[in-house]
Amino acid sequence: MKKIEIINGPSLNLIGHREPEIYGHTTMEEMVARLRAQFPEVEIGYYQSNVEGEIINRLQEVGFTANGIILNAGGYSHTSVAIRDAVAAITTPVIEVHISNIYAREEFRRHSLLSEVCQGVICGLGLEGYRYALEAFVD
Repeated sequence: MKKIEIINGPSLNLIGHREPEIYGHTTMEEMVARLRAQFPEVEIGYYQSNVEGEIINRLQEVGFTANGIILNAGGYSHTSVAIRDAVAAITTPVIEVHISNIYAREEFRRHSLLSEVCQGVICGLGLEGYRYALEAFVD
């Protein structure tokens, strides 16, 4: 059985409530439950933290044993050299996901420090981006 870990960064615990015009009304818990139902052959782990160091710890915990990591580092995508270094240091492939289209938002959101060390990037497709990333790992 493949093991895929979803790791979310700051304020993504508020998805479903935070700025629904950008992020929608579905919560991450609902989305993860939907993914687990759609992909029963995959063990899907889910982790969220608002703390940079905790995200790094989780990447290091699963980054040598999982078959794939879906990472939405939130605002840390644009600022965290430390998370970038953690992704570069692990052997598990990582797909970066952004719910909104970061290129259609504020200038400071248009560059991710993580993209160049990730296998791929999915952005602007809402929560479905998590499903597309999961499909990429399953296929």
